Amino acid sequence: MAPSRVIILGVAVATAIGAGYVAKNMSTPPPAQIIVDSAPREPAIKLADVLVLEGDVPMGTTVGEKLAWQSWPSAGISEAFITRDSAPGALEELQGAIARVPMYEGEPLRRSKLIGEGQSFMSSILPSGKRAVATQIAADTSAGGFILPNDFVDVIMTRRNQAEGGTAEGYVTETILRNIRVLAIDQAIQEDEEGRRVRVGDTATLELTPQQAEIITVAQQMADRLTLALRAVVDTQEVVEGEADYLVSGNGRRGTVRMIKSGEVSEVGARK
Repeated sequence: MAPSRVIILGVAVATAIGAGYVAKNMSTPPPAQIIVDSAPREPAIKLADVLVLEGDVPMGTTVGEKLAWQSWPSAGISEAFITRDSAPGALEELQGAIARVPMYEGEPLRRSKLIGEGQSFMSSILPSGKRAVATQIAADTSAGGFILPNDFVDVIMTRRNQAEGGTAEGYVTETILRNIRVLAIDQAIQEDEEGRRVRVGDTATLELTPQQAEIITVAQQMADRLTLALRAVVDTQEVVEGEADYLVSGNGRRGTVRMIKSGEVSEVGARK
């Protein structure tokens, strides 16, 4: 092949390659610009600081240093919660507060679960309309010492049956109160922190209505022995109908006491 043709062919090939390269560069779009926004953004969910417990607080003990602020979604905050916006000094203010009920780690603190200033502990845990009445107990009259605060019991009265002439003829036993809540055993108002389940005390404090308080007061004078019978948890929902009202009322008259002596029944102490 003639040298001139070889040169012409080479120039043609080089021109074609150059044209292809130029066409490729012209069809490629310019790289997109990336804009970085470094400005701070608000969270997608609005948050607020809520006062929560960092540890368990047993009933009747001070809150102490088991408090901390924790961020909560604003939409899930109850009006009863304590927030930093509404009470900025609550963290320090409530460290000396006393728990009215057991409180647990992670739960928001509520003022309704704390004892108000100047209130005694026992009066603060009593429901409205109830009374706290103490009665003597011993290991053999309290389920062997296994009755603890917040258990429910029946109160059984045992007395001698007096026949005519004043001679005793055995014993009469009767359940005078049913499904009664135990508030305290001696000065213990709940199970101890070490989990010991047996506590033998001398006095049980019971949660009673005013009528029941009168019944047990009369029974303590009449009985040779009062026994507390522990109830199963499933039986605490039972609705009690009828108790030993005859001890404090006779013939439907409230406030009279029916006395049983030597087999004879008499009523005294009627209120006007």
